[in-house]
Amino acid sequence: MTTPSPSADPSPLFDAAERAAVYRAIALRRDMRHFMPSPPLPDELLERLLQAAHAAPSVGLMQPWRFMRLSSPAWRERLFPIVEAERQRTAAALDERGAEFLRLKVEGLRDCAELLAVVLAPDDGTVFGRLSQPREMAWCSAACAVQNLWLAARAENLGLGWVSMFDPPELARALALPEGAEPLGLLCLGPVPRFYDQPMLEETGWRHARPLREMLMAPPPL
Repeated sequence: MTTPSPSADPSPLFDAAERAAVYRAIALRRDMRHFMPSPPLPDELLERLLQAAHAAPSVGLMQPWRFMRLSSPAWRERLFPIVEAERQRTAAALDERGAEFLRLKVEGLRDCAELLAVVLAPDDGTVFGRLSQPREMAWCSAACAVQNLWLAARAENLGLGWVSMFDPPELARALALPEGAEPLGLLCLGPVPRFYDQPMLEETGWRHARPLREMLMAPPPL
């Protein structure tokens, strides 16, 4: 992946404290669902966070991410039923765990300081690095931008939650997206009452993370 040239300190080396801060932000990042009702974020803070997202690597420098600010009460009310309908469909698909699922808080659309949509832009024809996986590499690039935003938000002591429960065509129509664009998520962003000690699904006993050793695959013999 290709990363735009940074515009920060010209020294490329991290000292021990800076290195520790990066690893700490990664370790303490959480997918947040509980937010404190708050005023909109200052414009300069929101721009700083979006600049962090925009510094993400992207295949062929295609930068396929687009962000849409949807923080007004009218937009929240417009989008909430779309998310709620998918929440109900998810519960139905979970069979015996459906009632347990419905007790979980899965979004903060009405509570967060800012609500953003992350959208995959129409294909711009980039071939470099994505000839065999054109859509997949666009998705991966956009996901890198969200991860940058997530880590920057955590460093600013703000929570971020990625809401993926929606019908993509319905949300695309609601946002009047151009042909070829598709929504990837609704991002709830803002102050939180506390950061979860563990990922929320672990705290609630829904699921537990697996150790790194289970994710390491041995190559076949040559």
